[in-house]
Amino acid sequence: MRRLIVTADDFGLAVEVNQAVEAAHRDGILTGASLMVGAPAVADAVARAKALPSLKVGLHVVLVDGRPVLPPTAVPDLVGPDGAFIDDMPRAGVNFFFRPAVRRQLAAEIRAQFERFAGFGLTLDHANAHRHFHLHPTVAGLIARIGRDYGLTAIRLPREPGAVLTRAEPGGPGRLAARLIGPWVALLRWRLRRAGMATNDHIFGITWTGAMTEARWLALLPHLPEGVSELYCHPATAAAPAFQRSMSTYRPVEEYRALVSPAVRAAIAAAGIDLTCFGALPPTR
Repeated sequence: MRRLIVTADDFGLAVEVNQAVEAAHRDGILTGASLMVGAPAVADAVARAKALPSLKVGLHVVLVDGRPVLPPTAVPDLVGPDGAFIDDMPRAGVNFFFRPAVRRQLAAEIRAQFERFAGFGLTLDHANAHRHFHLHPTVAGLIARIGRDYGLTAIRLPREPGAVLTRAEPGGPGRLAARLIGPWVALLRWRLRRAGMATNDHIFGITWTGAMTEARWLALLPHLPEGVSELYCHPATAAAPAFQRSMSTYRPVEEYRALVSPAVRAAIAAAGIDLTCFGALPPTR
């Protein structure tokens, strides 16, 4: 059996993103969204999610390229002089490993994000981290441990099969990034299994991040592997200013159009692929 979870990341980043999430779920193939609880348009996102009870919403933990939920004075080692998270993942990762005071601040911030999500009254479907920062063992461990207190049962596994991408798009962009994170993905998979968290088997959207166009959907679907795949994207109804800061090369409008494409929906049906969500996955034993 081939099952597919279709997720929109950065839900709450901008109204244009929220509009795309709503329309792609109502009229397209989107099954879920990952919510940034500290983002500028989060109130609008929550209102739309509550009007769409079939939309599965998870927590998109933000520890980089954003601002903390806690006051900057409560997490001084996580932020820069402007009060935003330090936009240097290697430096932050080293601090998480070796500085107990930083780990305590990290745990407090992650708990605050789960707490804010719970305060919205939404059912927690899954969790992941912005820029896949949950590949860091410390971050992954804290998300799993703290998330369990809030009913978390599933976490994204960023395991992208390069061979499938090659069949779908021969001569396409290199798979170097996916190969480099391979050992970290294996470690994350082991940790999530130990924690009893459900995960997807495969993911698509890393190599083609910001450019999951209709053409790529139609090329990929015939080659979708057995098991549970997640395809994540960053749709928007217009190129919001928020994209210009760190996602200037993304094509959010094209990604949105792919999600509501009749051709993509027809290809999913023709291939016998079942659309699903993280909440429907059995826990790992």
